[in-house]
Amino acid sequence: MNIETFVEYCLAKKGVEETFPFDDVTLVLKVMGKMFAVCPTDNEVFSISLKCDPEYAVELRERHEEITAAWHMSKVHWNGINCEGSLKDAQIQALIDDSYNLVVRGLTKKNQSILSSL
Repeated sequence: MNIETFVEYCLAKKGVEETFPFDDVTLVLKVMGKMFAVCPTDNEVFSISLKCDPEYAVELRERHEEITAAWHMSKVHWNGINCEGSLKDAQIQALIDDSYNLVVRGLTKKNQSILSSL
């Protein structure tokens, strides 16, 4: 997966916006104002950070060398994914979906209602 495909896939989801809240090179994708994906745009190797259920995060790290604790994020709730390794695009998309859905489930009922009406 490349950065263009990643951004396009994320932006196709309801309520998603792309922002640069930290600096000029760190792309943050949010759903209803909450982060679900972070992507440094200046790395030589394309990688992303995605939110993840803590138990599942550990399981993924044990099964895939491309998945590690995310850099500069909570190591409990965020995984770093090397998108240039052996993971297939479908696997990365599933991880993006999991991150997005995890954040959506944590939204207030009001924001969930707004999101469902988009």
